[in-house]
Amino acid sequence: MDAIGFDTHDHKSCIQSSLTLVEQRCKEKGLQFTPIRRRVFEILLEKHRALGAYDILEVLRSEGHGAQPPVAYRALDFLTTNGFAHRVERLNAFIACAHLDDAHAPVFMICRSCDAIAEAPRKAAQSQLDAAAQQAGFIIERAVIEAEGLCPKCHG
Repeated sequence: MDAIGFDTHDHKSCIQSSLTLVEQRCKEKGLQFTPIRRRVFEILLEKHRALGAYDILEVLRSEGHGAQPPVAYRALDFLTTNGFAHRVERLNAFIACAHLDDAHAPVFMICRSCDAIAEAPRKAAQSQLDAAAQQAGFIIERAVIEAEGLCPKCHG
């Protein structure tokens, strides 16, 4: 499984490659990657953990950007709608997508001790969910899969 979030990596390179990819996607799709949208995405990348809208707003406010909640929420809506970030339901927070090169629905593994998050593609889990839904005659419109437990640092 390709999980990102619990392993150490070249953080500076990770940020730059993600920004480059999002800029490219926005250009290809004719989307406006405004300075505030970019900054919100950078904040998510820099922290490499799930952040609430008000956490993001605090950073924006300290940097002299708009101080009203709609500023952060509009940027987060743009990022999540276009697959550049995800909403983590359990934490009521947002995280930068760790698999920007792959259109996917993620599975989140959330450490209950330190709130670290790893994102993995949910292909196997989705196929089981689809099979159960089909057997029940149910049409899935939206599914969120979040597992809670202990990350390697906290259980080691």
